[in-house]
Amino acid sequence: MIDSLGLSFVQNALQIAVITGLLLAYIGVHVVRRGIVFVDLALGQISMLGVAAAAYVEADPTMIGILFTVLGAFLLSFLNVKDSRLKQEALIGIVYAVAAALTVLLISKAPHGEADFSEVMFGSFFTVSDERILITALVFLGIGVLHLFFRKQFFAVTKKFEEGGETATGLFDPWNAVFYLSLGLAIVLAVRVGGVIPVFAYIVVPPVAAILLSPRGRHVIVKALAVSVLASLSGIVFAVQFDFPAGPSVVSVLGALLLCGSLVRYFLLKRG
Repeated sequence: MIDSLGLSFVQNALQIAVITGLLLAYIGVHVVRRGIVFVDLALGQISMLGVAAAAYVEADPTMIGILFTVLGAFLLSFLNVKDSRLKQEALIGIVYAVAAALTVLLISKAPHGEADFSEVMFGSFFTVSDERILITALVFLGIGVLHLFFRKQFFAVTKKFEEGGETATGLFDPWNAVFYLSLGLAIVLAVRVGGVIPVFAYIVVPPVAAILLSPRGRHVIVKALAVSVLASLSGIVFAVQFDFPAGPSVVSVLGALLLCGSLVRYFLLKRG
């Protein structure tokens, strides 16, 4: 077991899982508090639609994926539902469903369609290269610095969502647009290594678990990051130990940690 963890592809998987999980968990705090949890799933699917389209026309999948995702993120930032009978999540769900259907149609024309679909959904942590780790780390560092310097502006918009619901920012808010663009860029890179489902889990599960563990709202970000790192390391180790795919293993561990957080919250409330 210890010898296996020293293998280069396992080390790469551990590194990229932690790097990916840290930024996505932080951004996920905004996503969960804003109540737009399906946005990341939709953007992840749009990213993979771009990759599938690139494969179909034999173009660069990274650039096409970024183009699709950034454009999708920009357009979603304008989404503003004023009809009380509709919810924003319903429209985002439609975007996800249509993007998923188009992705499947394009992948079905690929020589190894079934294998491609599996990689689209769960990625391939164990095949990530040193170059991709470096690129992802540098871009994620840039996004992290952006959120650090302008955290007051981003959290101010998030607070508007919490207080005013889906129409809180009006038709267009520049900081909301910047947030969506940073989210989209993070997702398009993360999906290429982790797949749609693990990326969605990274964004949603750690913040939710942290909120459950923070009845008074303290240290949610720190706890979300801790849950993400723990799940990343444990998930990869679990996959190596039992010869499972890395992506589903990480998602399963995230689910287990969320269950533990729910039980802790239950007993804390029962005692209080």
